[in-house]
Amino acid sequence: MRAVQVVDYHRNPEMTDVAAPTVTDPHDVIVRIGGAGVCRTDIHVLEGQWADKSGVKLPYTIGHENAGWVAAVGSAVTNVAEGDKVIVHPIVTCGLCRACRSGDDVHCTRSLFPGIDTAGGYAEYLRTSARSVVKLDDALEPAEVAALADAGLTAYHAVAKAAARLKPGDRCVMIGAGGLGHIGIQVFKALSAAELVVLDRNPAAVELARALGADRGIVADGTHPEQVLELTGGHGAEAVLDFVGEDGSTREGLGMLRRAGDYHVIGYGENLDIATIDVISSEINIIGNLIGSYNDLCELMNLTARGLVSLHTERYRLDDFQTALDDLDAGRVRGRAILVP
Repeated sequence: MRAVQVVDYHRNPEMTDVAAPTVTDPHDVIVRIGGAGVCRTDIHVLEGQWADKSGVKLPYTIGHENAGWVAAVGSAVTNVAEGDKVIVHPIVTCGLCRACRSGDDVHCTRSLFPGIDTAGGYAEYLRTSARSVVKLDDALEPAEVAALADAGLTAYHAVAKAAARLKPGDRCVMIGAGGLGHIGIQVFKALSAAELVVLDRNPAAVELARALGADRGIVADGTHPEQVLELTGGHGAEAVLDFVGEDGSTREGLGMLRRAGDYHVIGYGENLDIATIDVISSEINIIGNLIGSYNDLCELMNLTARGLVSLHTERYRLDDFQTALDDLDAGRVRGRAILVP
């Protein structure tokens, strides 16, 4: 089968012919890919940022946002059958460790992460597990929702944590209304009655944020921290969701946070720089966010099937993977790029 593989770091990936995955474990599910999301993490993988963490041996196939149709199942699989439309949770988990038993399967001690430390979905087929597939509603198609497997799931996970602590009358600042942020806005409006203020450097993205339900949209032109502080009477917001995590957003985000507020780090790329005395004296919480659990993905797909969350996507043929990566890196993608075999 055709697969896009990392052959070396700091080098463009290459299309290669590799053996299609087969069932080797009773819980295996083979998925025929209908859509694979192109994520900025894929660019970070190519830059070598994940090399030490993943320990993966090159070459290997990237792609961790996947959806498609079940092509084959192992003998112990009962939750899906051949032909079912599914979205794939990005992590393959054991189901037996303490984290899995408590529903925190994202932190499974024996997990695999297709596209990061094992073969991913920039290909025609993907091997995953029965524990990782969610059947899609009849109204949904794989290419339409593939990016929700990671971008959407990450946004949902962070927003759900923030929403659990926010009350009507509180304010939440969201930094970035791009690939993750535009999903986060929709999830936030479905889960919380707090006021949502969205910041983005791109005026068009700010307009999109308002169209998606943001209560206020502010162009990040350098005066935005002062605008947020003025809006909040000088106190700052109860929560800040930073979907950017670079180019100074962490400093600005922390500066827009109220005392005892929650700063959620979602995007990444720079280091946090804050004096520990400031963390203590203001009693703020700095919260990391990876991806959501299997149950989070089920909840997100419920919102999607009900029309409360939708993706803005641009489709590319699998053969055009480099164009998709270049467009994403250059900021030319509105929403999420999807590779379709």
